[in-house]
Amino acid sequence: MYYQVLVIAVFAAFLCGFPASCARSLNDRPIIGILAQENLEDDPHAQGTSYIAASYVKHLESAGARVVPIHINRTEEEYEKLFNAINGLLLPGGDVDIVKSQFTRVAKIFYELAVKANDVSDYFPIWGTCQGFQQLTVLTSNKNLLTLTDTKAVALPLTFSPGAQKSRLFKKFPKDVLQSLSEENITSNFHSWSLSMQNYSSNAKLKHFYRVLTTNTDGKKEFISTMEAYQYPFYAVQWHPEKSPFEWIEKDGMVHTLSAIKAAFYTAHFFVSEAMKNHHRFSSQSEEEKYLIYNYQPVFKGTNSIFLQNYYFD
Repeated sequence: MYYQVLVIAVFAAFLCGFPASCARSLNDRPIIGILAQENLEDDPHAQGTSYIAASYVKHLESAGARVVPIHINRTEEEYEKLFNAINGLLLPGGDVDIVKSQFTRVAKIFYELAVKANDVSDYFPIWGTCQGFQQLTVLTSNKNLLTLTDTKAVALPLTFSPGAQKSRLFKKFPKDVLQSLSEENITSNFHSWSLSMQNYSSNAKLKHFYRVLTTNTDGKKEFISTMEAYQYPFYAVQWHPEKSPFEWIEKDGMVHTLSAIKAAFYTAHFFVSEAMKNHHRFSSQSEEEKYLIYNYQPVFKGTNSIFLQNYYFD
């Protein structure tokens, strides 16, 4: 019996990045919110006013989380109530204005709630992918510091910063996954805007808030591809780990190799393990069930779509 308890304790310590977060047992039923965004103007399948690409939902579910969609047309009071019921937030990729959109308005509300919560030891993680990465830079710096890069559809290896492989994000990745990420063209890039190292280094807020874990270059400009906050469980990647296992358009930059899929899983596993350190919960089972993504049906958009399936919301 003693041995079993010891094994459980060691495993919990293995997952916990911060000692304070290990004071209580891990939440093995994490629910992560994914923020919806305004529909694309040229989407012939669009319904309602907003969407979430299903690949982000599958990405989190593949690592043991459930998902709640966060609508963009709710009140601040409703968002605060939802914040206190979920265990983490994912800001997905897409194509909206990261200064003036409803996506930005809601992201700012949750970002500020997360900062306040973490400041009082209420561990709440945030993950940003592509547009989500860019959104986090704006929320932290209060400026749009992005610059154009030639990275619209290309797969790249990551250039790790010194010590980055021992970061919270990467330190539990298997050695073969880290090697693949650094040597193979397996990180999918589908963005026209990036945070250059030059702009990051010249902005005190960003430089003191985020640690650069990896960089890339388009041949002319060096830009940040992975970062994590120093004092908060906030993480951001400019690349798309969810695409390799779950998006199937035949396009440059799309990679379905075993190493790419393995890297995608460990990325999802890491963020879900972070959400397990949060103990927010809904007031009842019926309330929880009302919010879950299972209440919605994804729309199949065709194999020639950049998003194979979307969830749409009013």
